[in-house]
Amino acid sequence: MPTLEGQLVRLRALERSDLENAYKWINDGEVTQYLMARYPYSHADEEKWLAEAATGNSYADLRLAIETNDGVHIGNCGLHRGRPEDRTAELGIMIGDKSYWSNGYGTDAMLTLLRFAFHQMNLHKVALGVFEFNERAQACYRKCGFVLEGRNREDYFQDGRYWDIIRMSVLDREFEALHGGAERAQKEPESASVPR
Repeated sequence: MPTLEGQLVRLRALERSDLENAYKWINDGEVTQYLMARYPYSHADEEKWLAEAATGNSYADLRLAIETNDGVHIGNCGLHRGRPEDRTAELGIMIGDKSYWSNGYGTDAMLTLLRFAFHQMNLHKVALGVFEFNERAQACYRKCGFVLEGRNREDYFQDGRYWDIIRMSVLDREFEALHGGAERAQKEPESASVPR
């Protein structure tokens, strides 16, 4: 699979050299407060996770590294539990390098991954779950075209209380209506005409 290019980031296959960053991020409480990652992970756990990713990306499970255009690995993302019969998948993303939070890198990674999901994988729907308290992520997802589907009430216990999981999704036609026209306009020369 080629590298997927965004405006600020590129998505690429995970490599063995990504292990130390992944290990550091998955054990950083400030990062994992937004993930369903309750327990500490060992170096061996992360090696196993990376080895599974190295067996090859597929429709059922796509795992990618997020790096800046100048090659700094800042996080990971993917599409999981892909169901070809339904053309659906579950999206996961983590910007692990906190110095890149709130600067548009997560949004660009999401848009890049969604373009690949809809334009190359032929997915119809991409869904995700997000903690009710993660308002920054919810705003990012709405900007990418995700809409509220519902909530799993008091679904996750963290920091001494139960939290709702907000369920969101975006359909291919919704993404195209919001982001497809601008992408086409950038690719087509101004003098291009479409025959009637």
